[in-house]
Amino acid sequence: MEFFRIRTDINFMKYAPIFNAISVVVFLLAVGALAVRGLHLSVEFTGGTVMEVAYTHPANLDAVREVLRGQGLSDATVQNFGTSQTVMVRLPAREDIAGAKLSEKVFASLKTQDPTVVMQRVEFVGSQVGKELVDNGGVALLLVSIGIVLYLWLRFEWKFGLAALIANLHDVVIILGFFALFQWEFSLSVLAAVLAVLGYSVNESVVVFDRIRENCRKMRRATLPEVINNAITRTMSRTIITHGCTQAMVTSILIFGGDALFYFALALTIGILFGIYSSVLVASPLLVWFGVSREDLIKVDKPKQEAVV
Repeated sequence: MEFFRIRTDINFMKYAPIFNAISVVVFLLAVGALAVRGLHLSVEFTGGTVMEVAYTHPANLDAVREVLRGQGLSDATVQNFGTSQTVMVRLPAREDIAGAKLSEKVFASLKTQDPTVVMQRVEFVGSQVGKELVDNGGVALLLVSIGIVLYLWLRFEWKFGLAALIANLHDVVIILGFFALFQWEFSLSVLAAVLAVLGYSVNESVVVFDRIRENCRKMRRATLPEVINNAITRTMSRTIITHGCTQAMVTSILIFGGDALFYFALALTIGILFGIYSSVLVASPLLVWFGVSREDLIKVDKPKQEAVV
């Protein structure tokens, strides 16, 4: 299915060095933000207390945050959970007070503000559990990256796997850089979004790589940059349809999903935009720099020698 078809190939490879220079700068800025500021990890990773309280009317989240600020808990997270009458409060761990006493103190303040509030549940997340989640998240990213390389190595050639890995890690680091720079909360849902972006980005790379391999058979007199330009141009309509529909859904989550899904949708939005960019202007130029040749994609079968009688 195509909305439009571009008759003349766009010379993406001509401007690839410029965009790759921009990519390097943005990548280094993201690494710098991670090194200097670090990620603002949520309670799931750092440990703390999770409270769920319910009201008989739609909760005033700003009023709840004001109560928490009065308790010196300005870094607590407050969001609706399920309905507008239910509120989830995440309290970071504190060394000067136990989690049970902290939750009781916070609930007493909320009760003073609104007598209709009811405690639904309280959960305590230890720092050891948070450390295990961080370690498991890192292992998950590593395994996904290795799987991407092996898949593309088997389907195409090892240079394709390496190019896709660099492009995908480029997307992941930039997403993490945004969260570090602006100190957005990095939670389990955001980690899930990062893993989803890895799969989403490699899918776009595979589409372009498939067209490159097909063009190598058809465009025998063309150079590799010309083959890549044609592959990207011919897949542009598909890219716009696929990513446009996906981003429309993610945008609706971003606007109407509430605080619980806001950073999840924000991470997906960043990942989708940079996933398109990296598949076209990072992974594809790397194939040229890695010296991919027509022979790497088209294996010539050697004629079998006749048996000597």
